[in-house]
Amino acid sequence: MEINKKTIRNAFVFLLISLFLISGCGADTSAAHTDSPEDAAGAILLSAFAENTFSVSAGSKNPGAKEPVSKDPADDAPASNDSASKDPASEGASHEYPPAKAPAQSPEPSASPVPSSPTPSSEAGPYAAYPSISGALQVGGTQLTDKDGHAVQLKGISTHGLSWFPEYVNKECFRQLREEWNVNVIRLAMYTAEYGGYCSGGDQEALKELIRNGVEYASELDMYVILDWHILSDGNPNTYLDQARDFFQEMSQDYASRDNVLYEICNEPNGSTSWSDIKAYAEEIIPVIRNNDEDGIIIVGTPNWSQYVDQAAADPISGYNNIMYSLHFYAATHKDSLRKAMTDAIDAGLPIFVSEYGICDASGNGSIDENQARKWIDVMNQYGISYVAWNLSNKSETSAILSAGCNKTSGFTEDDLSSSGKWLFDMLTGEGSPDASSPAQTGNAPGQTPAPSPPQTDPAPGQTDHAPEQTPAPVQADSACPVTFSAKLINSWESEGLSYYQYELTLQNTSGTNCSNWAVDVPFSEAFTLSDCWNGEYTVSGQTLHITNKDYNGSIPSGGSVNNIGFIISGGKALAIS
Repeated sequence: MEINKKTIRNAFVFLLISLFLISGCGADTSAAHTDSPEDAAGAILLSAFAENTFSVSAGSKNPGAKEPVSKDPADDAPASNDSASKDPASEGASHEYPPAKAPAQSPEPSASPVPSSPTPSSEAGPYAAYPSISGALQVGGTQLTDKDGHAVQLKGISTHGLSWFPEYVNKECFRQLREEWNVNVIRLAMYTAEYGGYCSGGDQEALKELIRNGVEYASELDMYVILDWHILSDGNPNTYLDQARDFFQEMSQDYASRDNVLYEICNEPNGSTSWSDIKAYAEEIIPVIRNNDEDGIIIVGTPNWSQYVDQAAADPISGYNNIMYSLHFYAATHKDSLRKAMTDAIDAGLPIFVSEYGICDASGNGSIDENQARKWIDVMNQYGISYVAWNLSNKSETSAILSAGCNKTSGFTEDDLSSSGKWLFDMLTGEGSPDASSPAQTGNAPGQTPAPSPPQTDPAPGQTDHAPEQTPAPVQADSACPVTFSAKLINSWESEGLSYYQYELTLQNTSGTNCSNWAVDVPFSEAFTLSDCWNGEYTVSGQTLHITNKDYNGSIPSGGSVNNIGFIISGGKALAIS
């Protein structure tokens, strides 16, 4: 066999490399790490080896054939820094080339399941706040912020009255809202003056226990929670000032160390209640809370069912930090003018929290206006405003997020949701997010003719807050106790050529015996149409409105009374109780 010079050189190189490897000097081959002549020689030999190929492989069926050379990707890569030019196989970790950039370290998982949230940034918009990430919230300028001053938003759901729908205060319900609906705040609505209210004969200890349970569930699930002193028919928060003072003293003492508790001290002041009335009340309650919880967020209601935020902006509460002001809207009633009032107040420096809203009309019933709802959501997101939807219940009204036929208290499916509930789920999760061009849809109040919306400057109050529509015990008119009534005209407005009137009745048992059910006839001066009603069973006969009790308010002791029997009717301008 003829041996040429190239063959001799290859054999010589192979021999030297073999000796080198046997000697155990196969350390770092980089020229930058040659600490001895032997190391340098090894590096040179390996380099020489890399530049030569061998024509014959042992056992090859075709000794004259050449095998393809395995090529390192770095050979064709441009010159780069050391880490980028390494063969990833040598690292034993990455299978990409060049190696992928190491991901940012995630925070340690908390005891509660925290969904992924945008990383707080002073340059980013508001992010969804969770107590384990955001800590105790603050107010910076007009913006709700986390403990470090980054803008945040709370988006959630309010319960209905705790005394009427206590069953929804359960951990599995809250968990589903947290994990599937992206809800990060629950509002616990505790009525003050309605049937079973905290200040009107309700079981105060039972109501406080519901609140404590709600706070615990929210805390365990890493959610924020609002304690809502839900004034409505009492109108002026000063009516029960002493009770409010005692309540918030106890709650703020219990939860001063909790970063996730917010205090809403007066839901919807209304009627003739002025901003000066509300401010005087707030200046009594805020120091009570601050004596225990020095920096918890406090939300203050505004006049006219929490709509006249311009009055608060003109004369805000001073001397305290972390104070916000509530605005409530119902999209089918409150439109451009109230949105502008909200943004004008913010531009004037007022921090606003939308602690209650719905996408139907202000009665809590009627049709859904998705177009206006989308406009509200867009503006609130633009301004970083937090917002809480009304309401978590299966009440037979449009604003309830569950259908009236749903008897579940957790584990809800799409079929269990009302039209409002489906819209809310889609909006909060971004799944099938509502389109602003969508036409208004009819809500889930069966068989009712909704009252046309009053003008924004003098709207009907949010009758979303009335007592639950439960199936009453059968009541025969002839077996009902005789009662007398007094009627109060709460509100009136004009719409499309008709006059609308909202009344509230107080019934008095004058029979001398205890009543287990009652009935009353209310005569009017002319024919009318019943538009909405609550806390009773209603039928219309000519010019008379016949009302019987619900199963929860039929008992009236001798000489006792029951109030907040309410309704809205429409008719001519001369319509009145005769």
